[in-house]
Amino acid sequence: MNGWILAAVVVLVAGVGVTLWGVATGPLRRRATAQNLSTALACPALLLLAQGYDRPAYVDLALVLAVLGPVGTLVFARLLADELADDPPHARGPTWTAAALGAAVVVAVGVATGPGRALVKLLVIGVLLVGGNLVASRALAGGMQEVRRD
Repeated sequence: MNGWILAAVVVLVAGVGVTLWGVATGPLRRRATAQNLSTALACPALLLLAQGYDRPAYVDLALVLAVLGPVGTLVFARLLADELADDPPHARGPTWTAAALGAAVVVAVGVATGPGRALVKLLVIGVLLVGGNLVASRALAGGMQEVRRD
């Protein structure tokens, strides 16, 4: 086991394990936030596994997850807007921590990968991951008027 795989295991066990517990239990606001954070943590884990096992296909999975994860959260925010308006989730700390972790993993894997097409793909994943999850988290908290139903 190398350092990349060990880091991926730590992210999966500590981060994704906790978010899966949050999705399965508790009030709606915690479940919706945990769902958003689970995609924000699973994507960096896939990037670490891709580097650890030298499997570029895992990077493609991370790209798909970086695109679809926040979109799924926005769909939930739209469908559950009425219920979330009564008790909106506030998870700035975990959201920014997950964003920082995603950015750090993208930078570390990008440095290890070197210049080329793979680095461009990693940077696109990083922008989608961080930006998408911050937008989705803001939508869950009711910060976007377009998500609320009239």
